[in-house]
Amino acid sequence: MILAAEPGLADFGKLLVYSAMAVYTVAFLAYIAEWTFGSRSKVARTAAALGAGAPPGKPAAADGDAVRVTVRAAGGSTRVLTRPRVITRSATPARDGVPDGPGAAGGDERGDTYGRIAVSLTVLAFLLHAGGVLLRALAVQRAPWANMYEFSTTFSLVAVGGFLGFLAARRNVRWLGLPLVTTVLLDLGLAVTVLYTETDQLPPALQSIWLWVHVSLAIVCGAMFYLGMVATVAFLLRDRYEGRLADGGTPGRFSASVLERLPSSVSLDKFAYRINAVVFPLWTFTIIAGAIWAESAWGRYWGWDPKEVWSLITWLGYACYLHARATAGWRGRKAAYLAIAAFLCFLFNYYGVNMFVDDSLHSYAGVED
Repeated sequence: MILAAEPGLADFGKLLVYSAMAVYTVAFLAYIAEWTFGSRSKVARTAAALGAGAPPGKPAAADGDAVRVTVRAAGGSTRVLTRPRVITRSATPARDGVPDGPGAAGGDERGDTYGRIAVSLTVLAFLLHAGGVLLRALAVQRAPWANMYEFSTTFSLVAVGGFLGFLAARRNVRWLGLPLVTTVLLDLGLAVTVLYTETDQLPPALQSIWLWVHVSLAIVCGAMFYLGMVATVAFLLRDRYEGRLADGGTPGRFSASVLERLPSSVSLDKFAYRINAVVFPLWTFTIIAGAIWAESAWGRYWGWDPKEVWSLITWLGYACYLHARATAGWRGRKAAYLAIAAFLCFLFNYYGVNMFVDDSLHSYAGVED
């Protein structure tokens, strides 16, 4: 029995998504304020001075050749940060002694206050966002990810949920807040304008329990792959910064104040690798679940449909990345480029195939002309 859709609930759900976008916007401004005021902290200035004062060719500092910086945190407490005089390039596995930066988690009291406000606003926006997705599900009486609008809103919800989950686990990931919220705003803006569709029922091929399994796993995998991609890009930037300091170069004011606040390149590399390594088996099962669903809906497990092909290409991309990470000669930047290329394949599989490929059986984009 197919239940009728409830347009009123869908409209209210869309209003909640708009409300979430408004709160995400304020959170975006708070993250900007955090990075702006935190970048003026003593930590950033000291890092810049250390990088600028290191003569070319000087070897890495010994444990005793370091500067101790006392930073006042909220509430009057203090903490001591140790910075080597010359930062080694931590992309090399043997050089992993570079300490993490504050990770946009402080630096000075004012910057830390804005950061806490930003996270609180992100939690509020996440709750409104989740309410919008839930009401869409109640309105259509099915899983709320059968077209591009629904997939996009759920995708960004899971990405924010992953970020907040890492924060709850006390991971140094507050630096993710600014790029994440920026992307979420772009994703939701595209969803409510270009991709929005009215409530409708599913075509017969999608009326299956595999909608809950296959597509939900694709959303979770994509959201986590996205967080890993952001960490990979941050790794490339931080690794270049550390390498320049190790070579005796003088970083610009922006590099010294922003990139110094990120975790070390080793930490970023490990964070991205662990996400991709954990999610890869789930992506493998996602493809297998899709094949089982295809046999039930169309009578064959694999038909070289464009969506299937690009899912396989994405799988191969991440498989190459994980293999490269297990090979000493491909650690660091080369492997990072593979990870970014694999995520770009995922994006094309979602946007490109859905919007620009007409002969796909997966023609459920729902974009209205």
